[in-house]
Order: sequence, then C-alpha cells, then structure tokens
Amino acid sequence: MSEQTPESFPWQQPGGRFGSGLVTTAPVTTAPGGAPPPPPPSRPDPPQPDGPQRRRRQMLIFGGIAGAILGLGLTIVLILVFSSEGNPFRSRESAPTDVRPPLAQACPAPTGSPSAPSTQAPSAPPPATGARTTDDEAGISYRAYGAPWVPWTDVWRAGTLEVPYRVGQHFVTEQYSAGSYHASILSAAVPAADNDAVTLDLECVGRQVAADVRAEYYPQPNTMDPIRDELTTLGGRPAWVSSFRLHFSAPGLTATSELSAVAVIDVGKTTAAVLYVSVPGTHKQWDHVVDEVLASVRPV
Repeated sequence: MSEQTPESFPWQQPGGRFGSGLVTTAPVTTAPGGAPPPPPPSRPDPPQPDGPQRRRRQMLIFGGIAGAILGLGLTIVLILVFSSEGNPFRSRESAPTDVRPPLAQACPAPTGSPSAPSTQAPSAPPPATGARTTDDEAGISYRAYGAPWVPWTDVWRAGTLEVPYRVGQHFVTEQYSAGSYHASILSAAVPAADNDAVTLDLECVGRQVAADVRAEYYPQPNTMDPIRDELTTLGGRPAWVSSFRLHFSAPGLTATSELSAVAVIDVGKTTAAVLYVSVPGTHKQWDHVVDEVLASVRPV
C-alpha cells in the first residue's frame, strides 16, 4: 500500500490570494469520544388516574347504562298499561267452553210466546193397535212390519250430529262395493235443550237433523225433491216433519233415488225423539210405510 503526500492549496496558505478574509462556521459540539449528541428526550406520558378517579369514571358509565335500562322498562310498562285496559299482569280468563249438545247450541230454546201453540199438546190421539216398535229412551212407539223387515240390533251414530239410532227395523236391499244398502225405520233420542229446559225450537232442530241426513247419509252430490216440510203433531205431540226424495249415484250401487222422512218430536224432555224412515228406489213397493209410520207415532 502506498501513502500519498497531501497537496497544499493556495487558500490554505497565509498570504495567498485566497487568504484575504477569515471564513468562520458554527462550532460543532461533540460529545466526549467524538460521538454525536443524543436526541432530545420525548415528552412523558400523562399520569394515569389513581384508584378513586378510575372508580368514579366506572360509576358514571354504569349509572348511564342503568338509567337507559330503567327508561326503557318504564316505557314498556306504560305501553302495557294503556293497551291492556287495566292490570296488564293479570291472567286473562279464557271464555268458558260451551258444553251444550250440538243441537242445543245451534237451536237455543225459544224465549217468546208466539210459537207456544206449536209446543202445546192437543187432545190425545186414538190408541194404537197392531204390532209396535217401542223406543223407551226416545219416548215414542210406532208401527212394526213383518218380513222382510227385521229388528235393528246395532247402534248407528249417523252424521255430524251423531244421532244414536238403537231401535227400529230394517232390511238389506242390496250389497255393493261400499257395503250393504238398507231400507230402514229407525228412532233415537238426541239432546236438544239447555240443561233442564223442556221447550224446543222444533223447526230449527228439525231442519238441522234433516240437513244432516241429506249431507251425511247419502252419496254426494245429490239433488232433492221436497215433499213435506212443516210443523205439525204426531201422536198428539208437537213435531217437525221433513220428507223428500233424493237422487244420487255411487259406484256399484243400483239404487239411484230414495224416499225419506225425518221427524223430530217434542216428547216433553230435554231430549227430542228422532224418527228416520227410508225406502230405496229399487223397492218402491214399500214407499207407503213412510206415511204410515209417521201417522202411527205415539208417545210412551
């Protein structure tokens, strides 16, 4: 390695042509050892709040939250009070269940007297003669027939009213895909009054039962030829009688029509007597029993 001789410049020599003036610069202070001075110290962090100040701040925050919750609760209570007509916290009593029989619900007992003549028994009819069918529960008896008619031994709860036919006569007119088809003379007792009331709205009850017969006992749809629909007396008792011929069809069923009658009879009890008579169109030779049975009714 070679060492070079330093070169002299005119301005470095006294009296040179660049030496007419003195050039000065700001003095540079150096730390001992030649190191640059350290940077100025940073500003210290503000002091943290002590324990009491911190708790006071927390209490203010919690107090604000609690106030908001309390205000919301008061608003809800006021809404409930003004919208519930009274004490909003009491349990509302449910409406009592109507346990009356369906016919009593549909046909309340009459309260006026205009229909009184229809619910008063006229003079007693002449005594019945010949073979009889007696239905003690329904409170009526009526004419009985020989073969092919036989006693009814089942309980048939028919239709939406579930009239429980337990007594009467019948015979099978044909068998088809849905079972057996019958001619029938059947009776039953149905609850039709409130509690111990013995006055019935016979027209309402009679129409309800007749409509149930048409809608539930026969193939649907069907058409009806009305024959009789009136308030009358049977065996000296007030009654509503509906008779009609229905026209219908069902797969495999030969019968396409039927003569039917429904009588609802006021027997002076909370139950009404129902008498149902039907003769299929395939056995019209028995149509006469419809009027005969109705005329033969007697109270028991």
